[in-house]
Amino acid sequence: MNTAREFDGLRMLVTGGASGIGHAIATNALARGASVAVLDLDPSTSPDGAIPFHADVADDDSVVRAVDDAARQFDGLDIVINNAGIGAQGTVETNTMQEWRRVFDVNVFGIVRVMKAALPYLRRSDHAAVVNTCSIAATAGLPERALYSATKGAVLSLTMAMAADHLREGIRVNCVNPGTTDTPWIGRLLDAASDPVAERAALEARQPSGRLVTADEVAFAVLSLASPLARATTGTSLAVDGGMSGLRLRPG
Repeated sequence: MNTAREFDGLRMLVTGGASGIGHAIATNALARGASVAVLDLDPSTSPDGAIPFHADVADDDSVVRAVDDAARQFDGLDIVINNAGIGAQGTVETNTMQEWRRVFDVNVFGIVRVMKAALPYLRRSDHAAVVNTCSIAATAGLPERALYSATKGAVLSLTMAMAADHLREGIRVNCVNPGTTDTPWIGRLLDAASDPVAERAALEARQPSGRLVTADEVAFAVLSLASPLARATTGTSLAVDGGMSGLRLRPG
C-alpha cells in the first residue's frame, strides 16, 4: 500500500468500516492522512484512530444521525465510501421475498440513505468523492448468487447515474468490483461448507490469479479512486478480481 499522505486534511466516512474490506479501507486511509469516521452496526472493532459511530444503513434515522454527527465532528465531509453490505446465497427461487427485501435494503437502499444525508456536506467540499463497493457479481453470472448479484448490479448502475447527476456539483462517483475476497464473510461460508478445503480451492481457481483477493488490495483501489490525485476519474468501475472479469486463460 502506498502511504503517501495525499489525504492530509480530508475527512472520510466509511460505512461497514469495522471489519473486512471496510476496516482495510479505513486503516489505510488513516495511514495516508485522512480523518476517518466509521459507521457500523458494531463499531467497537474500528481501526485505532478512526472515530466510531453506530449506524444501521437499513434505518433512515440511524443513518441521518450518524452522518450528521460525523460531519459535525469533522466540520464537514469530503469523501464517502459506501462499503456496508451483506451477502446472500441462493437462486431466484430459493431466496424468500423477505430475504430479497432485506438484502436490497442494506446493499442498495443503504447507499441511497447515506448519500441523501451526505450530499449537502459533499457539495461544500473542494475534493468531494464517493466510492461504492460493488462486486464482480455485477458483471459475471455466478452460481447461487442471484439475489446478491441483483443488488450489486443495481449498485453499478446507481454509481453511473450518480456520477452523471453530481459531476457538475464537483462530486466524483466511482465504484470498485472486487472478486472473491478473503474476508470474515468468506471465512464463514467456508466454515459452513461440507469440505472447506475443496471449497476454498474452487474459489481460488475461479480467479485467473489462482488466489483470493486481499482486503488491502481492494482498499488500494478504493483509495486510488477517492484520492484528490484522481480528479479526472468519475463514472468508473474498477475490477479488483485477479483477472476474472476479462481474462480467459487456458488451463495450466
